[in-house]
Amino acid sequence: MSDATPESTPAPSEEAPDFDTMTRDIADVPAVEVITTVAVHLMSSAAVNLGLAEDGEAHKDLDEARKLITALAGLVTAGATEISNFHAAPLRDGLKSLQLAFREASVVPDEPGQGPGEKFTGPVFG
Repeated sequence: MSDATPESTPAPSEEAPDFDTMTRDIADVPAVEVITTVAVHLMSSAAVNLGLAEDGEAHKDLDEARKLITALAGLVTAGATEISNFHAAPLRDGLKSLQLAFREASVVPDEPGQGPGEKFTGPVFG
């Protein structure tokens, strides 16, 4: 008897998926789609870190939220001219909502113009 474990070969139905056919080549993805997808991910992560998700208080981290909102503001501000107002307007609205939510969640709110991302967007008021 041998202590070696025999190599098993996957059954035909268990073969590795063909990732070439399952994924799109990044060169085929339009820039507007990449920019808006990244913006949505930043928004979602910022919302979770602001405590706006289910069980929000367990995930609340305003330092992380500040970083994400600032990155989002930079992306939206820089990318707005590249993705057209049709795509940029909802991103701006979401960004403003996050900035206002950050102000509400802060124990000591930032001065107008000093909040997350406001160096890119200017002061945000409700």
